[in-house]
Amino acid sequence: MAMLAQPAGPFALGTFSAPDGVPFPGLLARDRVLDLGGALDWAPSGLRAVLERWEATLPVLHSLADDDTLDWRPLDGLRVHVPLEPRQIFQSGANYRQHVIDLEVAHRSPDDPRTVEEARAEIAAIMDRRAAEDLPYVFIGLPSTITGPYDDVVLPAWAEKPDWELELAAVIARPAYRVSVDEALEYVAGYTIANDLTDRATVFRRDMPAIGTDWLRCKNAPGFTPLGPWIVPAESIADPGDLRVTLKLNGETMQDESTKDMLFGVARLVSYISQTSRLLPGDLVLTGSPAGNGIHWGRLLRDGDVMEGSITGLGVQRTRCVAEAS
Repeated sequence: MAMLAQPAGPFALGTFSAPDGVPFPGLLARDRVLDLGGALDWAPSGLRAVLERWEATLPVLHSLADDDTLDWRPLDGLRVHVPLEPRQIFQSGANYRQHVIDLEVAHRSPDDPRTVEEARAEIAAIMDRRAAEDLPYVFIGLPSTITGPYDDVVLPAWAEKPDWELELAAVIARPAYRVSVDEALEYVAGYTIANDLTDRATVFRRDMPAIGTDWLRCKNAPGFTPLGPWIVPAESIADPGDLRVTLKLNGETMQDESTKDMLFGVARLVSYISQTSRLLPGDLVLTGSPAGNGIHWGRLLRDGDVMEGSITGLGVQRTRCVAEAS
């Protein structure tokens, strides 16, 4: 059963099914869902197909959302699946100023001569220099990590320090290659919520520290990226740089920060990525996670934990952690 949470704007997009039915791309408006497979004259196979025709389809979606004569179904009672299957996932690391400072302090060497205050001041200066020099940190994730917004998250037996990272995710509308910062947001169809789980114990290579980070190992287990519940059109989000990102663990607030704390906003990230790679419709750009991760609190994920993630206007996802069966 879906958790009712009306998104910003007149409508949102998602993938739904009857409890035992076949998933379908749907239009969500006022707690009711319309099957786009029957409502559009070209029968999209999924939401990615809708995004591939985004410019032409967006006005039609507005018309459908206002049409009470169509075959709407109540959201309550439908299963909510992962909204779409991206071809590419681009993930931004170290993009929230306070988060990076907290992580760097937490990972200090025991023999670090600096006081905590000195370390924080030094790291803050580095963050400000990064922002001024326009050097985001972006890496690649696997589509196989994506899972639904209410699905269980399996914690692999090998993951010693699984952690949460709630993030704003931008969804690409049309191919973007070498676009400027000023035009970058024109390529964004909408926004959704992503929880980019990370095993802190395997972030850095122990055998060869000079290699650096091991993103394959620490971030790409199946189901490590709960996504959704829906995609809210960009036009319904007044400012992606002024949204509240909140994660609760078993009802206790752990992350609660504004996207204002991002070093690089959505436009700068999309433009930066496009200088190297060609972004495609349905691709995800994860914008990094704010302060308040488990490594900061000294409390990592374990069997039975329930994470509830919300971002202003984008709804709520709720996932339960389950230890991998031995």
